[in-house]
Amino acid sequence: MSTRRALLVGAGGLARNAWEPTLRSNPGTEVAGWIDIVPGAAEAAAHQAGLDGIYTGTDLEEALHAVRPDFVVDVTVPSAHRDVTIRSLEFGVPVLGEKPMADTMEAACAMVSASERTGQLYMVSQMRRYDANLEALKHLIETTVGPLGILNSDFYIAMHGSDPFRHNLEHILLVDMGVHIFDAARFLAGRDAVAVYCDEFNPPWSWFHGKAAATCVFEMEGGIRYTFSGCWCAEGFHTSWESEWRAVGERGTAVWDGVNAPAAEVPASEEGFVRKQRRITADVPEIEPFFAGSLADFLRALDTGATPHGECHDNIKTLAMAFAAIESAGTGCRVPVRV
Repeated sequence: MSTRRALLVGAGGLARNAWEPTLRSNPGTEVAGWIDIVPGAAEAAAHQAGLDGIYTGTDLEEALHAVRPDFVVDVTVPSAHRDVTIRSLEFGVPVLGEKPMADTMEAACAMVSASERTGQLYMVSQMRRYDANLEALKHLIETTVGPLGILNSDFYIAMHGSDPFRHNLEHILLVDMGVHIFDAARFLAGRDAVAVYCDEFNPPWSWFHGKAAATCVFEMEGGIRYTFSGCWCAEGFHTSWESEWRAVGERGTAVWDGVNAPAAEVPASEEGFVRKQRRITADVPEIEPFFAGSLADFLRALDTGATPHGECHDNIKTLAMAFAAIESAGTGCRVPVRV
């Protein structure tokens, strides 16, 4: 099988430190071109990566004509995702994009429509779906503790020194990190969100411009309640980047600290005011993790026509959770999650 040639769009930290190395390490792909709207940024990033001979520039249309890539990797800021994705799809090139899908639901719907109209694959890289422990937790829920009724996740990390655009996001926690966690919740529950009540705020000590803390209560299909609580300026006793999870079902409870193998407890007997519990540790599968897993899933979809995680028709449901939470926080009311 021939090597697929990628056009990398965006030369920020995520492109330089994650996507370029991921593309380089996959034997089925190569970076054939790299662009960024800042003059010289892509050329400098390519030089740093030892890719001096590839196409670099600032204009997507020119790059598409010059490189004729097999696919585009969109690592631009969220407000640019719509134009990059639609122009690439209309050029006949599938797109693997970064989350969040878009900065508005209207833009996201236009991107999904472009994928339908052109027949080209558009996948959003929800790279945290490619965590073997998350797979193991889902298996525990389905086989040991379910049917699921309650799902909780806590996320508390103090983030400093990220890409500057994040610090200016009005709803930084919900649209930048929340979409990872909400997507994991949809994956674990196997259900989509129906409605949400959200309280969003910025702690007085926060170094972010936008709101860096939130608590959300989602109603999922089937009556499942999913609760998210998080803060991106919380010093001390950090959770993992994957959050801390608790899933409560009819037969027991499964937990995951985001680092170690998940575990479940189920009653060991049918007697006692508080019954003794039997602990079950999950079997953790071997899968390609994070960015490498996302790229492999995208390439597999191109080869086979299978639907990957993050395919745009599915991922827009995750984005809808974030925007519904923002709407709820703004109105002070419980609101439906609309796609």
